[in-house]
Amino acid sequence: MIQPKVVEVDDLVKVYPNGVRAVSNISFNIAPGEFIGLLGPNGSGKSTVIKILSTLIRKTSGKVMVAGYNIDQHPEAVRQHIGVALQDVGLDDLSTARDFLFLQGLLYGLNRNAARQKVNELLELVGLTSVAGRKVGTYSGGMRRRIDLVSALMHDPVIIFLDEPTTGLDPQSRLNIWEYLRQLNRNGKTILLTTQLMQEADLLCRRIAILDLGKIVTAGTPEELKREVGGDIITVSIDSLNPSDRKAAIEKAGSIVKNLDYVLNTAALEDRLNITVREGGKVVADILRLLQDHRIIVSNLSLSGPTLDDVFLKYTGRNIRAEETAGGAANQAVRSLLRVGRR
Repeated sequence: MIQPKVVEVDDLVKVYPNGVRAVSNISFNIAPGEFIGLLGPNGSGKSTVIKILSTLIRKTSGKVMVAGYNIDQHPEAVRQHIGVALQDVGLDDLSTARDFLFLQGLLYGLNRNAARQKVNELLELVGLTSVAGRKVGTYSGGMRRRIDLVSALMHDPVIIFLDEPTTGLDPQSRLNIWEYLRQLNRNGKTILLTTQLMQEADLLCRRIAILDLGKIVTAGTPEELKREVGGDIITVSIDSLNPSDRKAAIEKAGSIVKNLDYVLNTAALEDRLNITVREGGKVVADILRLLQDHRIIVSNLSLSGPTLDDVFLKYTGRNIRAEETAGGAANQAVRSLLRVGRR
């Protein structure tokens, strides 16, 4: 028997009133129990997709089904079956964590006994039972994020939408959140997560769709995507205080090595050269020697297996970067449409 999909997205398009095309004809499905990642830089369309699936903004065209409901025809039913945690944590700083979660439960329609039971369960899940009587305003960033995440679970949703849930957290808090998300998925929760952190997508997600400028450029399991790179990565950094000299040296190094038999691909970046090779351990010394023979001063050289960053680089010709003009415009358009600022 074929399992029904929890999320079905077909040819989704979103164009904001200011003309920004944030999402361009993307399609994907999510089966029950999956942990799916949308990976891409700011401006790639990840947050827009989450907001459309969550019924916070309307799509321009395409078909979207969530938990078996059409998001245009039955938005209220969709909201009853989803849990959502957006980038900006929305909490009541004057309330205790226990009272805040209890109120969320009542708003979701739980009776008082069921709400208390669920609060105790979720506080235990995120390790905050001992501080549940403190006001949320006294919590650290990691603790606040944990409360925000579990507040989306009070009604036991079918699927959880998480928009960059660890942005701005310290490494230890990030690791804690990752473990809670793994546990939720092990317990059967379906999760769709957006992130621009390669490690986060690689460690958590069973399948990944990489987005850039509103389009899915490739998709698959992390292992499948990394295999597509087809070799080991030698990263060469050039020693130069002058940016223009460094750029010229990187381009020269690329032209020197690109025609070697064992070199599969080269990518000249702002501060380094990535060289994809066969059997990197055997050829790394030859490449270093060749560059030195051409009087290119190498400040650092490393060898590694392919990463999701290399996958992104392969399909877009650049690294994931911090910001996109289109993304900033799209986010501003969303805030304008919703008539709200940051939560």
